[in-house]
Amino acid sequence: MHPKDLNIADFTYELPEEKIAFFPLTQRDASQLLVYKAGTIQTDTYRQIDQYIPEQTLAVFNNTKVVEARLLFTKPTGGQIEIFCLEPCEDYADITTAMAQQGMVRWLCLVGGASKWKSGQVLTLPISAQAVLEARLIEKRSDSFLIELNWNPASMSFAEVLHLTGQIPLPPYIKRVADKTDEERYQTVYAAHDGSVAAPTAGLHFTEGVLEKLHTKNIQTDFVTLHVGAGTFKPVKAETMKDHEMHAEFIAVSPALIGEIMAQRGHPLVAVGTTSLRTLESLYWLGAKLLRDPDCFAHELPHIDQWDPYEESLQQYTATEALQALTTYLQGKPPGTLVAKTQIIIAPGYSFKVVDALITNFHQPSSTLLLLVAAFIGDDWRKVYEYALQHDFRFLSYGDGSLLWR
Repeated sequence: MHPKDLNIADFTYELPEEKIAFFPLTQRDASQLLVYKAGTIQTDTYRQIDQYIPEQTLAVFNNTKVVEARLLFTKPTGGQIEIFCLEPCEDYADITTAMAQQGMVRWLCLVGGASKWKSGQVLTLPISAQAVLEARLIEKRSDSFLIELNWNPASMSFAEVLHLTGQIPLPPYIKRVADKTDEERYQTVYAAHDGSVAAPTAGLHFTEGVLEKLHTKNIQTDFVTLHVGAGTFKPVKAETMKDHEMHAEFIAVSPALIGEIMAQRGHPLVAVGTTSLRTLESLYWLGAKLLRDPDCFAHELPHIDQWDPYEESLQQYTATEALQALTTYLQGKPPGTLVAKTQIIIAPGYSFKVVDALITNFHQPSSTLLLLVAAFIGDDWRKVYEYALQHDFRFLSYGDGSLLWR
């Protein structure tokens, strides 16, 4: 069956509200760890995760940083309008460029209370005693609004403005206001690059101590960047997947890591989080598209469309061939990181090319993330989730997690 024909109703389970973690644990690495391998399940804590990963493994983390994307403006009448910054508009090459803008930026946003925002009305939000942020509604789009944001002093970057004025955007199923604790706990200890509106939650369990234990065991660690968009929470409303539009996200990968992955062939590669996995698997398909047509990205940003991985013409290459093609492509570009966009959807029927194991939390019923897990370990996803529910594992972003071997 082609993934387009999958019925999302076949990928659901009963998730009682009391199983959802609304707050993080005091200690990150005290979270429970479910280890699935060859049909068997073991349990431990993240503090001991090094015991379940062999030496000479490469573990790849997503070092994106959650930005304070919720901006609460007050109208002169006293009413409140919330602007949720989703992603930069097409004026900018990537999120990093948009975050570095000074004085003005245009952003695609969700707007709470949009019907009360009169045309031409400028909303203001104090940054400090001497500085102010202004918002202008430029146009309504199909699923968002284009907002122009201006501020002074213009020497500040947009990332700095968000840090000073915005709030951390907790997932919609955590029905509470973000507090000071979330500013630290809804962020990985290795977060480096501003741009996400949701945390790469598999990484929330890692501490400096756990990372040190990995290094001591000769488990290599490296990083990719995928800026997580609000689309990660987008429910699948269509009956079959062919009618669901997957969200697109920016990724950034260093050429050195691509070389490291090629050199690693023969040793396990562990993706820490679904975002890391989506990024790593996208590398293969970018290379495969270049092998099919070396000029395919000559006039546009490298990208993977939703159904690219299911085209037979792209599946004929080895991982080494595809990664080498990507390396060759980058050699003809100015030195720097590969920046691309991926809309990859990973569902049962997907052929994995790069990743051998996945560290991930427990995901919402009928979600694309659950489809990814089902693609990775097959029908045993039900066995894993039933075990977690019966053994008091905590679910979703602040919950416990798993190490799944393909």
